Amino acid sequence: MNLNRLACLAWDGNEAPIGGVAIITSLECSRLHRMATSKKPTVLLVDDDSMMRNVLKIILKSEGYRQIDEASNGEEAIAQCLRLRPDLVLLDINMPKMTGLQALEGIRKASPTTLVLMVSAESTLDKVDEALKKGAAGFVVKPITAANVLAKIESCLKRRANP
Repeated sequence: MNLNRLACLAWDGNEAPIGGVAIITSLECSRLHRMATSKKPTVLLVDDDSMMRNVLKIILKSEGYRQIDEASNGEEAIAQCLRLRPDLVLLDINMPKMTGLQALEGIRKASPTTLVLMVSAESTLDKVDEALKKGAAGFVVKPITAANVLAKIESCLKRRANP
């Protein structure tokens, strides 16, 4: 049997076939298996821009994150955190009804163990400092790249695991 090439079914994580049978290398198959069997943190994406939420969701799904919820403003975010207790929140600063910095305080009260990573174009030193003082685990500056978002998430999760 040739272990360098395997026939695997491509799944989207919801047990629905998306590509039928695909020929992939054993290394790729190992990565898919790790993604399917490892427990990824649960995530809440909070941004009033649905396109930004979709971009973040695509980035996270490409890395094996499966439980990804969304909120379009700070009030929804706090309510979702009370209900879901996500492991991680990616939170924009400029939103209607309640700023991300106001929501950050509510999220920290509603779900104290949840890590909050700010994702915003508003990255003045004052805003970053305020977010960190209010309990944000980190800050990603828009425009984002997949590499930057994933690196910052990984860094925050490692710091949490090894304080």
